[in-house]
Amino acid sequence: MRVVIQRVKSASVDVPAEGYRAENGPGLLVLAAFADGDTGQDLDWTARKICALRIFDDENGVMNLSVKDVGGEIMCVSQFTLFASTVKGNRPSYIKAAKPEISMPLYESFCSILEEHLGKPVAKGIFGADMKVSLLNDGPVTIIIDSKIKE
Repeated sequence: MRVVIQRVKSASVDVPAEGYRAENGPGLLVLAAFADGDTGQDLDWTARKICALRIFDDENGVMNLSVKDVGGEIMCVSQFTLFASTVKGNRPSYIKAAKPEISMPLYESFCSILEEHLGKPVAKGIFGADMKVSLLNDGPVTIIIDSKIKE
């Protein structure tokens, strides 16, 4: 599992074809991709890490608080392109990303686990849809986590 976490003032996801819109902020925008072999342990470890990351400023302007500490919100959007391989040629390969029948249930489960650890609902995109994601970065602060290398 691979995620990109961005600290945001606000974020939104629109799916015009479905008439769908979700928004949140301040808090985090999490872009999530899943690979074959990802397990519940990967989902739980990553969700715990995201909710505990001390990347929000305390009263002294030091990044010392988590999204939970500041009462922030989380939006999670599936993005299989995080597993792009650009080793050969100029057209990325997505062979490392799990197929939709595997990644869709992982995404739904991951969002539920995030909600459990955050203690409130998580805004979501629509899996597999053509989404328009907007955000107002805060910092900017962007963190990449891969559950297989715990980094």
